[in-house]
Amino acid sequence: MMKQTFLFICVSISVLCSSCITNKDIVYLQDKGTVKLDALSLKELSKPYRVQVNDILSINVKALDNELTAIFNPVEGANSGSQGGGLYFSGFTVDLHGNIKFPILGEINVLGFTITEIEEKVKTELLAQYFKESAELFVTVKLAGLRYTTIGEVSTGVHTLYQDRVNIIEALANAGDISITGDRKDVLVIRQYPDGQKIHHIDLTDIAAMQSPFYYIQPNDIILVKPLKRKALGAGQTGMQNLTIIASLVSVMVSTYFLVKNL
Repeated sequence: MMKQTFLFICVSISVLCSSCITNKDIVYLQDKGTVKLDALSLKELSKPYRVQVNDILSINVKALDNELTAIFNPVEGANSGSQGGGLYFSGFTVDLHGNIKFPILGEINVLGFTITEIEEKVKTELLAQYFKESAELFVTVKLAGLRYTTIGEVSTGVHTLYQDRVNIIEALANAGDISITGDRKDVLVIRQYPDGQKIHHIDLTDIAAMQSPFYYIQPNDIILVKPLKRKALGAGQTGMQNLTIIASLVSVMVSTYFLVKNL
C-alpha cells in the first residue's frame, strides 16, 4: 500500500510540475530562429485590403463649390457620431451583391476593390454624370472603423478600432489581452472571403508571426483563442500553485494511508 501511494504521489508531482505555464507559453514574438524575410513575404504583407460584403465605407466628396457636393456628404451632425455608431447610418454599407447605393450614381459595385480603386471609380463616375472637369473634384474613401470579434480565452465581444491598419496583438490588447491559460501558440483567425469563411492559424509566441498574412487583421475577422491543455487538467498556473496542490495531495494520501492501516 505504501509503495503504491508513493508511486502515485511521484507520478502526480511529475504531471503537475510539467503542467506549469512557462514564459515560453506566454511571451509574445520570441526569436525562435524561424524568421525568413524575402521579397515574396514582403509583397504579401504589403497587399492592400479589398472590400468585402458588410463593410461600411465613409465617402466624402469635395469640390470648389461646396453646394454642389452637399448631396453626397453626410450631414455634419450625423457624422459627428462616427466614433460610436453614426457611420452605421450615414456610411455606405456593402450589400450581399457587393454594391453600395450612392446619391445620383445609384448602385456601384465595390466588392474586391481597394480603397484607392473605389476613390478613383467614384470620382470617374461623378465627373462623367454630374460634375464638369473644371470642378477639381476630390474624393476620399475610408473604412468606417475596423470591426472584429474576439472569443475564447480573451475578453469575448465585438470591437471597433478607428484605424486603417491594426495588427493582431493590438487587437487582442484592445480586448484585454489573452488570459494566462490561453494558447498563444495556436491562435485562430476566422476570415471572410467572397466564397465564404476560412480558418487560419498563427503562433504569436514566434516573431515569425509578423511575416504572416494574418498578422494584420481585416474587417469582420473573428479571433479565437483556445485554452491550454493543462487548464483542462485542472493543474495550477504557476509553480507555487502546483506546490500547494502537491502538498494537499500528499497530506490526503498520507492521512488515508494511516487511516486504512489502523482499521
